[in-house]
Amino acid sequence: MVASYISIAKEAPRVLKIYHDSDYSNHNASALAMKMGFATALAQVNNQIQGYELQLVEKDHRGNSNRSFLHMRQYLNDPNALAVLGGLHSPPYIKFREFINDNGVLLLVPWAAGGPITRYPNAENWVFRLSIDDTKAGYTLVEHAKQNLYCSNMQLLLENTPWGESNEKTMRAAVGSHSIAGVTWFNWNTQYASARIIIRDIVQSDADCILFVGNALEGKHFVNAMASFADTNKLPIISHWGITGGAFFPAVKESLNSGLVLHFIQSCFSLRDYRSHTYAKEVVTLAQRLYPERLQFPEQLAAPTGFIHSYDLGKLLLQGLQQIKLSDDMTSNRKLLRSALERLNDPVVGLIKTYKKPFSVWSMSNQDAHEALGKDDFCMARYAHDGGVTLLPKGRNEVVENETTSD
Repeated sequence: MVASYISIAKEAPRVLKIYHDSDYSNHNASALAMKMGFATALAQVNNQIQGYELQLVEKDHRGNSNRSFLHMRQYLNDPNALAVLGGLHSPPYIKFREFINDNGVLLLVPWAAGGPITRYPNAENWVFRLSIDDTKAGYTLVEHAKQNLYCSNMQLLLENTPWGESNEKTMRAAVGSHSIAGVTWFNWNTQYASARIIIRDIVQSDADCILFVGNALEGKHFVNAMASFADTNKLPIISHWGITGGAFFPAVKESLNSGLVLHFIQSCFSLRDYRSHTYAKEVVTLAQRLYPERLQFPEQLAAPTGFIHSYDLGKLLLQGLQQIKLSDDMTSNRKLLRSALERLNDPVVGLIKTYKKPFSVWSMSNQDAHEALGKDDFCMARYAHDGGVTLLPKGRNEVVENETTSD
């Protein structure tokens, strides 16, 4: 009997866990999209590397920073946990940035955009991001508002969190004090009645457009509130991508069909275009086999950039793992992988682009060392009639025409 137990133990696969710290409760669309993208990358190596089984483990923080912190502590105490895949919300990773880095929590960020997240002032930086970066996003939003929507007096409408605060700094720098009509702050769980009062005040001001930073839960109320006003009073809304992280489009579809202009930032690849790219078509075909019900129509996937970013980040993780020798000492594995990510040897083909040394050693003079994407990778987009995301051409163009036409 003892011998049989020993035999079973020897045959049990060694496991490497990646915790997915995300909001599966309130922003389920983004969490699922990230999960599917990352899992698709792992599936390309049959979820195996160096004799270890790769497992993605759901950890629902419900939008609560303290629950996210609990997951970090669980990770540190789990002898099989290799890394943490982050979620939509920036506040947990800003609030606990010192803990993350001081304790060696290897955090991979495919969504949260807060500027400070990757900029811990130490060369031993444990946070790597492949996502929108708020130190640059505001410039893209402002340029689009000026060049394409001809805005000259912008109202900032920002959620009252560290994420909103980091965007205010960037947007103020990008807009200039003479082009800001005002700044309005709102809290999480702002409902329609309050949103309409806020929108009414903005419409009655001198503002000619709104720069919005918020998520789907609140964003839908502000968009629907704007749509309730007469066409002559409707202001264009230029939004951060947080609105795409939940069940946003079904809630605002009628408002968008009324002619309201809503544009938002994305990275420069859309699942609407996957058939035009051989590699992307292979990736999506695999993802459809893994998730046939959810990806029957990939171009209509909610929160599509969650899938795209997590897939690309998963590919970078796999390249880093190929460069190290894994052992049963997980603390050592984490340290080796962190170093390998800063020194990836080979180009990595992703959906957005081919990554050539996307990360490097962080320093005060190299602030973007742990940012895989840069401003050139950011585009503006809008919703198509079916809820899919359509990228807008870069540069000055007539993007406000035919907002509701089919794609």
